[in-house]
Amino acid sequence: MSLEDSFIINPEDSRVLVLNVSGVFLDSTVEQHQYNIWLPGIGIAAVYGIIIVVGLVGNVTLMKTCLLVKSMRTVPNLFLSSLALGDLLLLVTCAPVDASRYMVDEWLFGRIGCKMIPFIQLTSVGVSVFTLTALSADRYKAIVKPLDIQRSSATLSVCLRVGVIWLLSVTLAIPEAVFSDLHAFTTSHTNETFVTCAPYPHAGELHPKIHSTASFLIFYIIPLFVISVYYCFIARSLIRSSVDIPAEGHLHLQKQIRSRKRLAKTVLVFVGLFAVCWLPSHVIYLYRSYNYDQVDTSLGHFIASVFARILAFTNSCVNPFALYLMSKSFSKNFNRQLCCTSPRRLYSQNSASTNITTCVITI
Repeated sequence: MSLEDSFIINPEDSRVLVLNVSGVFLDSTVEQHQYNIWLPGIGIAAVYGIIIVVGLVGNVTLMKTCLLVKSMRTVPNLFLSSLALGDLLLLVTCAPVDASRYMVDEWLFGRIGCKMIPFIQLTSVGVSVFTLTALSADRYKAIVKPLDIQRSSATLSVCLRVGVIWLLSVTLAIPEAVFSDLHAFTTSHTNETFVTCAPYPHAGELHPKIHSTASFLIFYIIPLFVISVYYCFIARSLIRSSVDIPAEGHLHLQKQIRSRKRLAKTVLVFVGLFAVCWLPSHVIYLYRSYNYDQVDTSLGHFIASVFARILAFTNSCVNPFALYLMSKSFSKNFNRQLCCTSPRRLYSQNSASTNITTCVITI
């Protein structure tokens, strides 16, 4: 599945919805031009613009904080930097394209754009969900198997895992680039033919059902199930650790448990945000795919689709600010990077505390 699917997957549906809703705001007697600008779409595009700007500021600052500040170069933060890079790729290349579809009723980006945009979108989705899965696995190792933490925390090992995640995401997105193309469709209401970008022609019912179901399983259900299993073991280990530690003494162990709980909670919040932001998009895509021979032209369906699209893109800008609210160390360094503090000054400010923080993973 690509982000574009919720509107591109059924171009006839998209076209009819836009025409029906725009008819509420625009006089139907207005002369048609080559590209009809849909005025309400400008407002929707403005929302996209806000998401893009906020996402760029947040994700760029997150990457600078995690990569330039020595004390912040931890395993979770390296994964989060990769996640931020995928979000940046999505916001820069795909969000503007998606916003344009609400203003103009034609595909503006040619055949190459039709193949590249869905490919980039699906790559970003894969990077997000697989990175969250890897983060959950890392938290599992750090909490349930702490003796393996030194081996799993090696920078080279983290970079290798990040590379595998990107390679897997790109590989799974290749079919999207191969099969997406410009296809001609005819609306049943007006008998008008138009050309738009879609993963497959508007013919047959089996292909969209397989496509939507496989996407839902690979990029949502299976990763979230694996993450849930990891967190079940994490929760059990933390409960046992809390019971086994005496009330008096062992202050160091108690601090470690509190730190592990906080780190696990942070990753769990990221997973929850992904699950909530992407569920509506998956549901609408499944609904359209399993009702492919019917076109839902209701205003309610259109509003729900717009909401799902915006929510999916919002997921690409909320992670830095969620981390900002949950981590004091990150928020402090985030503010410094946002104010353009030089890397050398940051290094000198944090090097003194490096020896103290090396034994505690900071996120």
